[in-house]
Amino acid sequence: VQLVESGGGLVQPGGSLRLSCAASGFTFSTYNMQWFRQAPGKEREWVADISSAGGTTNYAESVKGRFTISRDNAKNTVYLQMNSLKPEDTAVYYCRRTGNYWGKGTLVTVSS
Repeated sequence: VQLVESGGGLVQPGGSLRLSCAASGFTFSTYNMQWFRQAPGKEREWVADISSAGGTTNYAESVKGRFTISRDNAKNTVYLQMNSLKPEDTAVYYCRRTGNYWGKGTLVTVSS
């Protein structure tokens, strides 16, 4: 199992980023996927998840209405579209597959 996140970077408050997580080594279309994040000095927290076919999504209250999780099973990739970003969204973002498989993360910094 390999999960590789990308798309992080520095963005101003109110801006947008789209994160990607490329998966390999398993049958991607049969697994639910999750995004987590860990801010400096804080515990890792769940952000969003999506069912295997993409029909069901769930979000943490802190990102609901601003972030959108999606997936492309033909490309073995899960996405996190992040809009209206706030400084408190600054964190390393990780994707996770059921069974406790994690990527190495991508850093998102929201700052002016």
